[in-house]
Amino acid sequence: MTDTNKNTKQPRITLVGAGPGDADLITVKAIKALKTADVVLYDALVNEEILDYAPEAATKVYVGKRSGEHSFSQEAINNLMVDYALNYGHVVRLKGGDPFVFGRGYEELIIAAEHNIPASVVPGISSSIAVAELQNIPVTHRGLSESFWVVTGTTANGKISNDLIEASRSNATVVVLMGIHKLAEITEIFKLQDKNNLPVAVIQSGSTENEKIAIATVDTIVNSVEENKISSPAIIVLGEVVSLHPKFKLIKEVYDVVAQG
Repeated sequence: MTDTNKNTKQPRITLVGAGPGDADLITVKAIKALKTADVVLYDALVNEEILDYAPEAATKVYVGKRSGEHSFSQEAINNLMVDYALNYGHVVRLKGGDPFVFGRGYEELIIAAEHNIPASVVPGISSSIAVAELQNIPVTHRGLSESFWVVTGTTANGKISNDLIEASRSNATVVVLMGIHKLAEITEIFKLQDKNNLPVAVIQSGSTENEKIAIATVDTIVNSVEENKISSPAIIVLGEVVSLHPKFKLIKEVYDVVAQG
């Protein structure tokens, strides 16, 4: 028997940013969108507690996108998004962080437009700022950093982004997303700019109960990450602002003692 609701509900798509991981960091507008969802397509980095805001009867589909571990291709997700909208009604495409910060959200808007499906966006709190902030590391700070770059660690062709090379030449804070697997390569880029002693933080699963952090310098961060067993998902923060973290102050004290003999 055909469910008549599938045929009578108007198709629409809402791209929703779920925030950096902590379920409490989702926005009120995002909750309102979820409460009216007929279908939720959610990514690997989304805290599943957030799904509780959707109606119990809503269809919830895990599409598992994570850097290097894509359970579904983007094309498959696009097809699911369109099919569910046309057959069920309101599809919430729930994405970790913000939909437009390395989230391919605009590509999904284009797909919706090609199928004449109304679509809207609910911004999310991006991990590029929030994860460092929750560790009391400001991405900008008077006298230390007047700006910040947010760069992907790996481009579509698997190589280091040229923007990262440009960023390494600046005095700005550099936040690298999806880059932990290329950490050694990234540090070499900064070493070429004689920034061996630049403070670095690598933060895993920021804002969640599984959060871990490694604090070091460009010269020592690879070893520190290994010692602290830091893994994906993680962000990398390079810049003088990292020196404000209490752990870096302790490291500097040790360096100073060693230097004094």
